[in-house]
Amino acid sequence: METEVRIERYADQGRCVGHIDGRVVFVRFALPGELVRIVLDEPHERTDRFWTGEVTEVIEASPYRVEPAWKLAGPLGDGGGVGGADLVHVSLPGQIVWKSDIINEQMKRLGHVDTHVEVTRMPEDEQLGGIHWRTRIEMIADENGLPSMRRRGTHHRVTLSTMPLATASVLKVAEETHFWDGGFTPGAQLRIAVPEPAQTAENDETVSSGEVEAGSKVEGEIPTVEFKNYAVMVDGELIAGEFLLKEQVNVDDHIWNYRVNADGFWQVHREAPHALVSHVLHAAQDALNGSDSACIWDLYSGAGLFTLPLATMTSPRTSMLSIEGAKPAVINARRNLRSLDISRVDARIGDVGAVLGNVPSHLAHPDIVVLDPPRAGARKKVCERVAAANPKAIIYVACDPTSLARDTATLDAAGYTLRNLSAYDIYPMTHHVESLAVFTK
Repeated sequence: METEVRIERYADQGRCVGHIDGRVVFVRFALPGELVRIVLDEPHERTDRFWTGEVTEVIEASPYRVEPAWKLAGPLGDGGGVGGADLVHVSLPGQIVWKSDIINEQMKRLGHVDTHVEVTRMPEDEQLGGIHWRTRIEMIADENGLPSMRRRGTHHRVTLSTMPLATASVLKVAEETHFWDGGFTPGAQLRIAVPEPAQTAENDETVSSGEVEAGSKVEGEIPTVEFKNYAVMVDGELIAGEFLLKEQVNVDDHIWNYRVNADGFWQVHREAPHALVSHVLHAAQDALNGSDSACIWDLYSGAGLFTLPLATMTSPRTSMLSIEGAKPAVINARRNLRSLDISRVDARIGDVGAVLGNVPSHLAHPDIVVLDPPRAGARKKVCERVAAANPKAIIYVACDPTSLARDTATLDAAGYTLRNLSAYDIYPMTHHVESLAVFTK
């Protein structure tokens, strides 16, 4: 079924809201104020509270509408549908407006607080047009063994010969390892990971994505550079490069080195680790206000992205409890701590809520708690246990505004008020956004 609809406002999951005969319809590839023709997803005759659909024609366009930088990620009707860039039809300024609006709306509706957050764009993203930011890419081998992505709503796999969202370093590794030539088992899960700044084989020199031209099938020829510190994986098995990758974060001229599994989690935007560590570290320093000693909890701590800076740059005597559910990440976190001879961190494996039920007495009263939960958020149990520990400040790193808003309401009920809210656009071309909130009593 096709019909015309006037788009009213932004919604979640990269969609916008309109109405058809009083029924809500969530529309992909739309923008508020537009008059568009859409096709409704099947089945649309059901009695659900809402419908979903996708733009097939723009009759009256928003000033924020642009031609997609990556057509394959655009609407199905234009030959797209592979996913991974659901705001590809929106200008970079329009994406910032969209994400700010969503954060403010969710915080008001679910968190019951009024906010006016501005989203900060990462360095070089504007010059690069919002592409070439991913240090990790994942695909699936099609029936011919070539890299591909599934087309939304179908079982069809679209063969790819490049990935515009990938950094130039990732594209160079893909070229040098003949990744696009295929030869994989159909259905195999494919992954490339290349830390930034990329490391070359000659004299361990480094090169940033801004110094190497993007992939030859995107923006021109790439200089021949032999990379090291990269991984190409097929179904979880390493076929080229190194399994244990070296990541580096530089904040205030202090450098931290990390070891991270090639199949493990790490912030995917090339600039995200630096921006987030800087924000969290400075927020913790402000809250401690020059204290000679500190106790800090780092919850959902991964391989120690925040743990290392917090342990070394917050006070002369900082003791920490870090908790992470993924065992390989904790093994790497402990390795990273040992490499800096940091002994005052108790790095534990387990469910965060469960571990918080049995905290050693010398770590039971934190001055600062840092939360960096998965997309579902920390949730009520963890938030209440954090609040019960009576920290001076809670620093919450959120990749989903809806989860942050729900947890904000829980923390508020437990006596903690939102004092500061910032956001970073570390997922350009997508509806995702990273928010950082600071709560105090």
